[in-house]
Amino acid sequence: MNPRPGPGADTLAPVHPHFDQRRYLIPFRSGLLPQIFTDVLVIGGGVAGLRAAIEVSDQGRGAGLETIVLAKGDLKTSNTAWAQGGIAVACGAADSVDAHVRDTLEAGAGLCDADATRRIVEGGPAGIAELVSWGLRVDRDASGRPALGREGGHGAARILHADGDATGREIQRCLSDRARSSERVRVFENCFALDLLTPSAEPGTPVLGAITFHAKYRLQIVWARCVILATGGAGVVFRETTNPPLATADGLGMAYRAGATLADLPFVQFHPTTVYLPGSTRELISEAVRGEGAHLLDASGQRFMLDEHPRAELAPRDVVSRAILRTLARQGGQHVWLDCRHLKTFRARFPGIAATLKRFELDPAHDLIPVHPAAHYMVGGVRTDLSARTDVPGLLAAGEAASTGIHGANRLASNSLLEGLVMGRIAGRTAVESVNGHAGGRPTGLVSDIRPSDHGELDLADVRSSLRSAMWKNVGVERTGARLEDAADMFDFWARYTLDKIFDEPAGWETQNMLLVGALIARAAHWRRESRGCHWRTDAPERTDAFHVHDLWRRGREGPKTAPVDTAVAQEARA
Repeated sequence: MNPRPGPGADTLAPVHPHFDQRRYLIPFRSGLLPQIFTDVLVIGGGVAGLRAAIEVSDQGRGAGLETIVLAKGDLKTSNTAWAQGGIAVACGAADSVDAHVRDTLEAGAGLCDADATRRIVEGGPAGIAELVSWGLRVDRDASGRPALGREGGHGAARILHADGDATGREIQRCLSDRARSSERVRVFENCFALDLLTPSAEPGTPVLGAITFHAKYRLQIVWARCVILATGGAGVVFRETTNPPLATADGLGMAYRAGATLADLPFVQFHPTTVYLPGSTRELISEAVRGEGAHLLDASGQRFMLDEHPRAELAPRDVVSRAILRTLARQGGQHVWLDCRHLKTFRARFPGIAATLKRFELDPAHDLIPVHPAAHYMVGGVRTDLSARTDVPGLLAAGEAASTGIHGANRLASNSLLEGLVMGRIAGRTAVESVNGHAGGRPTGLVSDIRPSDHGELDLADVRSSLRSAMWKNVGVERTGARLEDAADMFDFWARYTLDKIFDEPAGWETQNMLLVGALIARAAHWRRESRGCHWRTDAPERTDAFHVHDLWRRGREGPKTAPVDTAVAQEARA
């Protein structure tokens, strides 16, 4: 199924061959490299990856299954560990799974898969109860019940948090401790996964493991009977981001090169409130702060969100982000203000944020906080079914790297940790089933033959900086067809002199992944000539029925295929 673009739709050249011709990032002969063997390889050490590894350990105990978890940095530097606000779980007396599902569907602007949404939301309470039984600490009220906060887009207080604003860090600690306690789980930290291994360069051939790089052990081959991709997001593709420096789209890049389908790439969520001070890093101010009653003020000190949405500051993130930009366009300036001065319990409720603000010499009890949107969450990703299977045999995906259908066109706040927790468990169980039904040996004769390029060179640091700036300026909160086309042209130029090169360290491989994924996001946003959720085209501001579909991108295709919403995603991806 391919929708007809609306009247006057833009045209854009197909995906440039530079992005599709390279199957692997580096030349290698697998037989000449150190070999490591495992049953299940998990790439990514956040909530989804660790929960998957734990499930494999628990469910595969009888078969003695072994799992390796590859973490690009150490386990404390994942996107999960950086998550402040909390995890959305329908567990309050005044809440219900049905209400949580309704809020999620509303935020998703018509593109949520209803079955995926219900399955993940329903799995939240049991998932949290399990974590608590493993030692997760959650904040509680005076009666001893879990304290539940409120965030944008939610019609009820259902945000479970830990240590005020360190929920992700506590979940990371709990899962890390649990995974490390298993004799059948090995964690390789500071290990970069370059590419997934397949016996052929043609899409649809099975994944057999990965080629990895470690500063001490250098290149290694990890053979696995099943691979779970849980590499997180792509925020660093944008100049302004809340993500840790490691979030460079590596998982999406390696999955695309291996022939997996990527879905819903136009949808990148921008968080409305990051501290904006010239020359400083962008530090996230959790949505939970607005959930506690903080206000957004314009240059004249007025609450501009009151005129933008019935929920004011608690509107969905895309609404708040665009309102901030419109306010700045109207009044000038580089930021708006977040007013927390009336929140008497700020330091007790948000100790981490208070410490961050102190570094900037800001006191939330007396000072207004300058804030501006920044790239936050990759809504699209590697397309999966409800068992975490992709359309590449042997490859599963979970967490932010995956596109299950729960988020639609815009993620509801704090549903990310929920999805990672629930789908990580499902991915682990599917991996056990896959390994138990797997027969055959592990080939050791893969060859990647890449000749050195004789084309001109560009400075790698300049390419990286320029592509991030181009994404922020042209593929950011508000987009137009002309700017997206220009961004695609820029990426084609950089790719001509960067994707043909052979690099021998992570900075080069990261830049190549960022180029690939950035180019795909720009093209997908250009193709989707409508405004929906967190994808906003000022030259096409209405939602269009012709685009009530998922866009599907796969290596070797000139453009996207499409799939209707609420269908069997695995079958559609294999079509």
